[in-house]
Amino acid sequence: MREDAESLDIKDVTANWVNAEVLARQIGERIKSLADLSDTPLFFGRLDYLHSPGADRAEGAEGERFYIGRRHVHDHDGDPMVIDWRAPVSQPFYRASKKDPMDIGLRRRFGYTRGEITAYEDEHLSDPAEAAATSKLLQQEIERPRVGPMRDIVATIQPEQDEIVRSGLGGTVCVQGGPGTGKTAVGLHRVAYLLYAHRERLARTGTLVIGPNRSFLHYIEQVLPALGELSVKQATVDDLVAGGLEVRGTDDAAAAVLKGDARMAEVLKRAVYAHVTMPAEPVMVVRGSRRWRVPAYEIEEIVRELLDRGIRYGAAREALPQRIAHAVLVQMERSGEAPDDRVQDAVARNAAVKAAVKAIWPPVDPAKLVLRLLTDADFLAVHAEGILDEDEQKTILWAKPVRSVKSAKWSAADAVLIDEATDIVERTHSLGHVVLDEAQDLSPMQYRAVGRRCSTGSATVLGDLAQGTTPWATRSWDEALAHLGKSDGVIEELTAGFRVPTDVITYASRLLPHIAPGLTPVASVRENPGFFDVRPAETTDQVVAACEELLRNEGSTGLIAADARVPELAEALTAAGIGYLAPGEETTAETRLTLVPASLAKGLEYDYVVLDEPQAVVDGEPDERTGLRRLYVALTRAVSGLIVTHAAPLPAVLAG
Repeated sequence: MREDAESLDIKDVTANWVNAEVLARQIGERIKSLADLSDTPLFFGRLDYLHSPGADRAEGAEGERFYIGRRHVHDHDGDPMVIDWRAPVSQPFYRASKKDPMDIGLRRRFGYTRGEITAYEDEHLSDPAEAAATSKLLQQEIERPRVGPMRDIVATIQPEQDEIVRSGLGGTVCVQGGPGTGKTAVGLHRVAYLLYAHRERLARTGTLVIGPNRSFLHYIEQVLPALGELSVKQATVDDLVAGGLEVRGTDDAAAAVLKGDARMAEVLKRAVYAHVTMPAEPVMVVRGSRRWRVPAYEIEEIVRELLDRGIRYGAAREALPQRIAHAVLVQMERSGEAPDDRVQDAVARNAAVKAAVKAIWPPVDPAKLVLRLLTDADFLAVHAEGILDEDEQKTILWAKPVRSVKSAKWSAADAVLIDEATDIVERTHSLGHVVLDEAQDLSPMQYRAVGRRCSTGSATVLGDLAQGTTPWATRSWDEALAHLGKSDGVIEELTAGFRVPTDVITYASRLLPHIAPGLTPVASVRENPGFFDVRPAETTDQVVAACEELLRNEGSTGLIAADARVPELAEALTAAGIGYLAPGEETTAETRLTLVPASLAKGLEYDYVVLDEPQAVVDGEPDERTGLRRLYVALTRAVSGLIVTHAAPLPAVLAG
């Protein structure tokens, strides 16, 4: 298929060089999407239908066989050999069961090692004599060692995951899922499914995956390309709102929480529209020998009507000269003239009209506006009255005056405020679909920023309330969806854990009553309980020894520690001659250990983990609840085994 695409000759099929460029680029993308993955098979399953799908199921009607794979594969004649996992005919591979066989006589799973078939397993779903059994190949695939970046899960998608993956484009879905439930994979596979089912629409409107940090995005960046989807962009929230602004400053927790509060949106809206002033004088337009006078009260009516319509500040400002010009044209028509649109445009560009618009509805620079709010106590007091009290206003005010926007040390929260102000002035471009991962860590204002990027589209929101590690972490998904502008979104919960071993998730779940009361604990469905040990380690040498012990196993190992402990541990690893990587860097056969600051552990996974000093992880956060949530994240990164090392006493909630 790739060779066919490479051999295409487009010389005689394009009308001009523009068409040729576009077609050549499309062919290039097609060739890229057909790249071979050496250790990834083209198919992983087979379905034998009792009857041909869609055909009349009359007595004696013949069945049909389909091979299911990551990609659609056809032969030289164009006949399908492998069916894309997203096609409707593939759905029973994930949903069929003994209770509901979905007209499937046989479901076969193939086992692979380095891309070669090494095993297969059959289920005769419509045979009442065969009892339902757990798939050994499915368990092996789920428990396979993690080396390198995140990979697709098309061979192991579970029925409850498949329902979310195949949900429609029109609605927003919020997925609450504990550690190891596959919520990130489900979100990425939903994008792949939507691109398959609505390719033309999403090609026009665009798709975006938003992650918590660059390390996380690097970790997941190969999942969609492996499924042939190359057009999905990835970004962090900070990337979205930066707009060329350099973020050099930081806020203390209290200021960051207030700046992220949804009430700030109303403060900004007041401050923007406060620039509008009612006219005190009429507008006099001179055309040739005639003068046309638009009285102040008539202009005021126009201004108030534009304000009442609630359109963007900038759009209203652009409409105002046309509305004034229209008032002049009405007078011209009454006097017997017959002006057309060209005359109206000319009047709208008249110096008197432009001067009036500048005085009544002046342009607003969003960054300058936010700078004034944060540095001018009187200006903030006027627009925050009844919204923020005096203490709250003092909390967000900068201590020192700043000369200009360029010299200001903007924080990440400030950038979100500027983005909000920019949207009040001019509407933000909306995409067709946005996936927001690790959403529980977003502030209300950050949710609003993301919501603007999918205001006319839909979203997939992924997160775990128990893993919220910011002072402004989400309290409920209903609240989050409201800030996102998607109050009608459907909330789904994944509670079956495929990644974290039973003993590890049971230990970590001791924290749940303290960090997320009422949340359903994850129930591991893995048959292998995994390796788990808690041991004292008085020196860093003992921590290094634990790493060496785990590195004897196949797969990746992560050493997770409080951020402040990372330099000391790095020094100890170097002294012991053990190479290590930073989060997001791809493991190799020689280097399989990653040193992970606890603040960057979210969303990552390793076959084996050494967690250093749990109490230090807790103490590294501004409050105990946030610290315990950070610890919960760190405890649940292991796929096969976890060693907890500590010199200081363990947190009381883990004791016993």
